[in-house]
Amino acid sequence: MGTIKKGILGGFSGKVGTVIGGSWNSISYMRSLADSYSDAKTEKQVCQRGRFAAVVAFLKTITPYLRVGYRNCEAGQSPYSSATSYVLRNAVEGCGDEAVVNFSKALVSQGSLAGVTDAAVEVAGGKASFTWTDNSGVGNAAADDAAMVLAYNKDRSEAVYDLQAATRVDGAAELVLPATWSDEALAVYLSFQSVSNRSVSKSVCLQDDEVSQQPGGGEESGTGGSGTGTGGDGSFG
Repeated sequence: MGTIKKGILGGFSGKVGTVIGGSWNSISYMRSLADSYSDAKTEKQVCQRGRFAAVVAFLKTITPYLRVGYRNCEAGQSPYSSATSYVLRNAVEGCGDEAVVNFSKALVSQGSLAGVTDAAVEVAGGKASFTWTDNSGVGNAAADDAAMVLAYNKDRSEAVYDLQAATRVDGAAELVLPATWSDEALAVYLSFQSVSNRSVSKSVCLQDDEVSQQPGGGEESGTGGSGTGTGGDGSFG
């Protein structure tokens, strides 16, 4: 916006072409019209927006988990944005309203700490029971590494997790599930974090159920997304 020092013609009020004139406190001014804005909806943009929305719907429920799982992200990136970038590039299928997360390819933790072998999970009786073969001493795996367990309800867009469910040497951990989660589609993950430094392991998806369908054929809608965790902030090092 510019001010006008009164000359022969002085200031003006109103619109002339793309310029608007007026006065305030006896000072004449003029400014250009704001550029018009249109919500671009090209096919590519609609596709990308749908893919991004699918990722956010998942990750927003597990943000505290991601703060640990992606704490070794590149400088200048937050753990959440790093996780969003990875899942968007590697674990999304479809476009627009049809975009979905491929939970078996999504990583909720990523790092150089050794994982485990023969990991498995059984969901029954209102809890998820995890088992694995203790590999303490192999590579950088330590007996006191903390197991980080997570279950995401795909029907409800809700998650529960425990960042310190057990230690590597225990070979087993349990995660209590909400009583309202009955025979619903889950994605279940296991990873580890070191208690002596900031290293974390790459997560493994141990269960990825098919999303239940409504009688009309559509997927059940979520409740808006929420996450419940235990273990304090869950971070060591």
